Amino acid sequence: MDEIVEISGNYYVLATSALAMEQNRVVKHANTFSVFDSRGDIRSAFFNDQGLFNNGTRYLSEAQFFIEGRKPLLLSSDVTRDNHLLTVDLTNTDLLISPERQIRRGAIHIFRSIFIWEGRCYQKYRLRNFGLDHLSFTISLRFGCDFDDIFEVRGMKRTMKGTFLDVQVGERSLDFPYLGLDNILRRTLIDFSLAPDTLKKNGEAFYAISLAPYGDVEFEVVVSCLEDHAAGEASAPSYADALSVSSRFFSMARGRESIISTSNEDFNVLIERSVSDLRMMLTDVGNGILYPDAGIPWFSTPFGRDGIITAWETLWFNPDIARGVLAYLSDNQARSFNDIQDAEPGKILHEVRMGEMTNTGELPYARYYGSSDSTPLFIMLAGRYLQRTGDLAFVESIWPHIKRALDWINMYGDMDGDGFVEYARKTEIGIRNQAWKDSPESVFHENGDLATPPVAICEIQGYVFAAKRQAAYIAQQLGLQQIAFELLSQAKEIQRNFEETFWDETLPGYVLALDQNKRPCRVRASNMGHCLFSGISSSAHARIVADSLMDETFFSGWGVRTLAKGQPRFNPMSYHNGSIWPHDNAMIAEGMSRYGFKVYAGRILDAMFRVSQFTELRRFPELFCGFDRRPNQGPTLYPVACSPQAWAAASIFSLLQSCLGLSIQASSKQIQFTQPYLPEFLSSIHIRNLAIWDAFIDFVAERHELSASITVLRRTGDISVIVSK
Repeated sequence: MDEIVEISGNYYVLATSALAMEQNRVVKHANTFSVFDSRGDIRSAFFNDQGLFNNGTRYLSEAQFFIEGRKPLLLSSDVTRDNHLLTVDLTNTDLLISPERQIRRGAIHIFRSIFIWEGRCYQKYRLRNFGLDHLSFTISLRFGCDFDDIFEVRGMKRTMKGTFLDVQVGERSLDFPYLGLDNILRRTLIDFSLAPDTLKKNGEAFYAISLAPYGDVEFEVVVSCLEDHAAGEASAPSYADALSVSSRFFSMARGRESIISTSNEDFNVLIERSVSDLRMMLTDVGNGILYPDAGIPWFSTPFGRDGIITAWETLWFNPDIARGVLAYLSDNQARSFNDIQDAEPGKILHEVRMGEMTNTGELPYARYYGSSDSTPLFIMLAGRYLQRTGDLAFVESIWPHIKRALDWINMYGDMDGDGFVEYARKTEIGIRNQAWKDSPESVFHENGDLATPPVAICEIQGYVFAAKRQAAYIAQQLGLQQIAFELLSQAKEIQRNFEETFWDETLPGYVLALDQNKRPCRVRASNMGHCLFSGISSSAHARIVADSLMDETFFSGWGVRTLAKGQPRFNPMSYHNGSIWPHDNAMIAEGMSRYGFKVYAGRILDAMFRVSQFTELRRFPELFCGFDRRPNQGPTLYPVACSPQAWAAASIFSLLQSCLGLSIQASSKQIQFTQPYLPEFLSSIHIRNLAIWDAFIDFVAERHELSASITVLRRTGDISVIVSK
């Protein structure tokens, strides 16, 4: 295929390819999701991210609809705001069936509706003749099943593959079985409500359709993703029954969310889409625990760092997410050493994968611990969760895990005893860079040379500092005063050493990292903004960092770039070296707010809002390109970014919190607004049902030129509100 090229064993979609321009549609429930094109099809193409996926395996690699062997014309395509249902309107092209039989374009309306529920993909087709003549024509559906592991879909080569067993053809069904190298029998079972006139072993189904003027025909197709244990399951519920149950589920899928409305209707759409994306990404990981999958399609699974940051961004808005994240990560904390998994006692997960390649050990990601920031971030979230909710009983239950995480920082995170946490993979199959910028070329020196591990990256030192302080707060609440004192002393020492070692007047700013030889990476990267986020920066240095991040080399008009223009390896089209990430900007904005730079935080919020006006479905993607903002043009999109991405969707709630200077202290039932500020596009924000325990408050924030006023509209229970100018 000319649209795909291979370079050094990796596969790339050419920029000239139609695949790079495709606007995908995503529907998801639990561990099953599907990526369609705008017609509702799954196109058969090498290295195509479309498909029906379940537990890390692609069960459908092709699902296409044809009328007289041709693709229909797209009229419209949309996903409902709750992300439940994909609806597609199509019509026929001009069809010359024979010299005597022609169907003019637009005579036939084709409606498709698609949703995912309980491991099944439900599709409904309705065809209607809007012409004045009786019409006879053929439609066909073409299905394919490659049972590729998600990593194969991403382009990884395998030397061996499992066994494709004989396809079973019934009167109204196709059954594609595959026995993996992990000895799991996976089956794609396709059921047709209307028996096809012809059903072939190669996955093709044909219908001879005859429609009177204004006549119509309907049928449904249900695709079930089955594993060994499901081989004898009863038949799937009908389309109508499954739609009824799933609709109720999606309408009720709320936690303790506050309700946000604003003076800007476009911004309200962004909020609504972000809320729906977060609900869709929450997946039951066992014992009723809901955890946000990281992103679709490549990261639809629990990630430690992503889950923690998503929970942090939404903590004020919905603390239930944080509780689930803390519970799951505690249960899956490393207990022993495993070099393949980069595991050490006390370390917090990087990711969990399901699928054939992890089951067989071809990849180490069944439980993989190759991130050095997840562990301190876990502790930070636990402390902040306690402050937000006052849920001491739960935090006390995970205190042993917090202590193990602290032990990991002290015993294994700091590899050489210099007071800084470093990372280095244990084997060649592990991730090279184990911070949030984890691509291979994201950490380097001012001459462009890659940093040699072990690497001490700047933001992780800030996370460790903040983790010690949050752990001290927890210890104080548990009555462990001596432990709290020791942790606070350790935090002060970390801050002192960090300022002495990482600050560089020539940048000016914090160096990106220290390499194996403690040589600083004198590179201007957005990582230093996270030093404001954690609070490790001095006030004087925070001002310099904030000003630097908002200058023209960093701030594109669409947000803060991951790397400043003019730096070695800068490329606005790269993954980490010049692109723009919503979650990165949200964390930077929170850091700026912490030090009083509310106007800067407001500029970032304004930029992100402008981005949403140019994105599909008003949805924040994982990242986009870092080109300068041009008049009357939108941002340049990154072609293979995950969308939706949990921490991107959550970033808007963090940005709002930063601008409002909102903090919640549950122990004193106190809500504080510090120097609240709103950008020009927001005249007012109305937030309802902000809860502390069983008390609730409604309030409105109204914009003034350089500040915002806070007015309490309703208060139930004992809540105090403090506004600090």
